[in-house]
Amino acid sequence: MEVKEVLKVKGSKLFTVHPDSLLSEAVIMMAENDIGSVVVTDGVKLVGILTFREVLLVLAKRQTERRVGPTPPIAEILVSEAMHTNPPTTDPSMDLDELRRLMVSTHTRYVPVMDGDTMISVISFHDVAKAVLEERNFENKLLKAYIKDWPAE
Repeated sequence: MEVKEVLKVKGSKLFTVHPDSLLSEAVIMMAENDIGSVVVTDGVKLVGILTFREVLLVLAKRQTERRVGPTPPIAEILVSEAMHTNPPTTDPSMDLDELRRLMVSTHTRYVPVMDGDTMISVISFHDVAKAVLEERNFENKLLKAYIKDWPAE
């Protein structure tokens, strides 16, 4: 199974923010849309990705810095301060097994899907797990039907 097959079911709705956006605005977007990531773009160019992991890391860093001296309020954090720059990407023709290896080896839960220089979607570890589960369920049904209809000897 390839990434493009998952995208047919998942869709390709993108949620994007600019690097100069406030982190709080990005977090609100993520919460309101029940998503774990937003793509950071400058115009149409991918410049990074912001996931709940980066949000937690920057908040923890700010809390630690606050213990040793004054820091700007959390409300003033920009997306560019928290985002993961240069995230791993995939293309629609990548095999899901290869994508899973990429996600595991890079500890990445969200991977932008690129068609050349054009970003078309983001695929999550959840999307991959769901697709693999559905594929296995379909295969199991076929095998059970085949066994049930096994010709008598």
